[in-house]
Amino acid sequence: QSKMSEIQFEIDGKQVKATEGMTVLEAAQNEGIYIPTLCHHEKLEPFGGCRVCIVEVEVRGWTKLVVSCVYPVEENIIVRTRSEKVDRIRKTIIELLMAHAPDSPELMEMAKEYGAVADRYEKDPSFCVHCGLCVRYCAEVAQKHALGFVDRGINKEISFIPEIAAVECNDCKECFPLCPTSYLQAAFVLAQSLSFPETEPKK
Repeated sequence: QSKMSEIQFEIDGKQVKATEGMTVLEAAQNEGIYIPTLCHHEKLEPFGGCRVCIVEVEVRGWTKLVVSCVYPVEENIIVRTRSEKVDRIRKTIIELLMAHAPDSPELMEMAKEYGAVADRYEKDPSFCVHCGLCVRYCAEVAQKHALGFVDRGINKEISFIPEIAAVECNDCKECFPLCPTSYLQAAFVLAQSLSFPETEPKK
């Protein structure tokens, strides 16, 4: 008996093997099967925030929609990454995200693939799509905790914590390239101008 038990199941008609504890997204990526993601990063704990990686899973004849980056593989399930339903929902998710960040290169790329329309929903250009990559990277990898979520639900925003950001961010900025929009740099510049304009004491 091997330590990690092997699980067999099907993705898009292909029989695949995965190890216990793996997510559907990881198993698909290992097989070279593409599932779009926005809030996923291999160095970070799965978050399930953006919902773009949604897939259809059939378990003993019952079909449900799941978020593949957090859904664990199970024996004999049938996964469909591009059913009509999946594509339709992905298209809507992309359109909702584009109301916030119509110029995001990643979203524009996905919009082409799924036929999403940039101005389907009323613009709410906060430019942040709440993927949480910056907040999570700062906490889990950099371990500086210079960013956090403020407010909830539709008003949720990310925010730099001025006292920490003033000390840590100028030399780090590792989270900047993770941002799928250009929001993070803008938020940083704003935080800088408001909260820590003078990081160096004047001589």
